[in-house]
Amino acid sequence: MNPSPFFEIEKRKNVAILWLNRPEKRNAMNWPFWRDLPDMVEQINADPQIHCFVIAAKGKSFSTGLDLEEFFQEFKPVVQGELADGREKLYQLILTMQKGINAVYNSKKPSIALVQKHCIGGGLDLVSACDIRYATSDAVFSLRESKVAIVADMGSLQRLPHLIGNAHTRELALTGKDISADEAFQMGLVTKITEDFDSLLQAGLKTAEEIAENPTIVIRGVKQVLNHGIGKTIEEGLDYVAVWNASMLDSKDFRSAIGGFMERKRPVFNPETRIN
Repeated sequence: MNPSPFFEIEKRKNVAILWLNRPEKRNAMNWPFWRDLPDMVEQINADPQIHCFVIAAKGKSFSTGLDLEEFFQEFKPVVQGELADGREKLYQLILTMQKGINAVYNSKKPSIALVQKHCIGGGLDLVSACDIRYATSDAVFSLRESKVAIVADMGSLQRLPHLIGNAHTRELALTGKDISADEAFQMGLVTKITEDFDSLLQAGLKTAEEIAENPTIVIRGVKQVLNHGIGKTIEEGLDYVAVWNASMLDSKDFRSAIGGFMERKRPVFNPETRIN
């Protein structure tokens, strides 16, 4: 796998851990984060042995978000471009930075975010693109861009309303305030809280392994149907899943499951169906 100064990929059987690995800076997101994240997700997508991946962070914090000082030093001419040509460069830079977090969201493989301590700004953008989110009891979440005169542009404003509702999203975005793990749990942003990082990692890997045991063609379908349904009517969603199952239902794993049910045995899914 291609190395990255910000990331590390660790494989554990059919599960991968995508580590944020800049602990000395509390995983503040400098340019290597934005540059390399699309490639890291693509490496996970391309590995047929990986069926689910966990996003976790080394060090004391998940991420304090964009490394503003380093980012501004590197991209000051683009950020402060005065004419239309300069503004277009900034527009393209923003689109480039969005690619990695979009890649997490669009991956056919489910993702689980594990948050300890700080999950600020870009960190919240990243976890909001994941399918499942767990946190330690000391975790703090903040959509803090408004505090630094930025309209959040990496996906939180688009994805959080579907996770926690429009009202909670507006409150977080307009105030830039911190919320605790308990508040995040009550909102539905996270679905499990653990006492420390070791138990958090254990819980996340256990869920990832449970997901990885299921046929990947089904997991891919569940995620695709759920994502497709956002912004659609129930009727449109039902029609889409009907089309999906009409095309994909009769798989080798489905036949194995039916056979196991008839024989009162647990089905053994065919490794040949482990597709990307």
